[in-house]
Amino acid sequence: MGDVSSTSGRLDCDVLVIGAGIVGLSTAHALTRRAPGTRVTVLEKEPGPARHQTGRNSGVIHSGIYYPPGSLKARFALQGAAEMVKFCAEYGIPHQVTGKLIVATEHRELPRLHALIQRGRQHGIPVRELGPAQIAEHEPHVRGLAAIHVGTTGVADFVAVADQLARLAQDAGAEVQYGAAGQVTAIDRRPGRGVAVRTADGTVVRARALVNCAGLHCDSIARLAGDAPQARIFPFRGEYAELAPEREHLVRGLVYPVPDPAFPFLGVHLTRGVHGGVHVGPNAVPALAREGYAWPTVRPAELARLLTHPGTWRTARRHWRYGAGEVRRSLSRPAFTAAVRRLLPEVTAEDLRPAPAGVRAQAVLRDGTLVDDFLFAEGPHTIHVLNAPSPAATASLPIGREIARRVARALGEG
Repeated sequence: MGDVSSTSGRLDCDVLVIGAGIVGLSTAHALTRRAPGTRVTVLEKEPGPARHQTGRNSGVIHSGIYYPPGSLKARFALQGAAEMVKFCAEYGIPHQVTGKLIVATEHRELPRLHALIQRGRQHGIPVRELGPAQIAEHEPHVRGLAAIHVGTTGVADFVAVADQLARLAQDAGAEVQYGAAGQVTAIDRRPGRGVAVRTADGTVVRARALVNCAGLHCDSIARLAGDAPQARIFPFRGEYAELAPEREHLVRGLVYPVPDPAFPFLGVHLTRGVHGGVHVGPNAVPALAREGYAWPTVRPAELARLLTHPGTWRTARRHWRYGAGEVRRSLSRPAFTAAVRRLLPEVTAEDLRPAPAGVRAQAVLRDGTLVDDFLFAEGPHTIHVLNAPSPAATASLPIGREIARRVARALGEG
């Protein structure tokens, strides 16, 4: 627990949210809508919102087809996809409902493809089975043995969504603090006194409740609050390329491989963005820092804490073969190109240009299990969001409401 001089005195707000990514801002918005007049403060160490996972992904509105019935990911993605489209339309945010193809390129993938068809139907998602000729009708340059077309998938500008959520929360009275004023350095909780948080500029902010939406740093914030989170964040860097402008015609919409159900990653896919251009990727390689957006970015203290966690080594032993393949595709342009050519045979290495990378905040349990669902934990006066990678942007509106519901319950208000 951090050293904050005093938690006495008047409260500065009712609820303090750490993190101004799309989940934190959706939470602030939901809190102000659930109980108008609730005083909400959002703390963000960056100079603006959506600087990490929210602003560094494919921009895809996911349908929910991948996620097991009954899981939080399934429930929130199914709700969130429809709500996100409506939200974007209401506020004039760029978006398109394009549908997508999930393509099997090898015979061993066909059973997994058929399982996705059944899951989609369980969820009530519009799914159509396609043969090679029908694949070519949708994507003339994509090759596969079979595919499914998922009608409710789309793309959106999630940074613009986060900006709008911040405006709506602020219009309702919330305060958002960036930079040193939003960088948390200490947290203190005392029975009956709520939570006090010290920031890098020396300010102490007191609240009745704290919501930890710190993404890549959520487990560190939980420990700072005095809790012992069941999972540790393992940062996986997702490296992207983009098609050269003269080759963008090779992809019309969204094209995905059949995912391996053993991993919470979707594989190298093709995404025509809402602002144009075609993104290719990502892979998934271990990052050497929480914000390790390139191989040279190494933070020894963060890396040491990760290497001393037993889940890290158990994950490595369990999945070393998969991980070696991802690292190879990261370090070898021909290997990455070969992965893309499984879906798009006409692509050459010269067609692929480097694009900004992202880092996925993947929670790992002590036994080495990669957490495959959204994960929340609660402590005194505190709600922690410990695993909210993709499809969290898609699901951000219902996630925000769920957190607001938990806050109300913690405060005895609902």
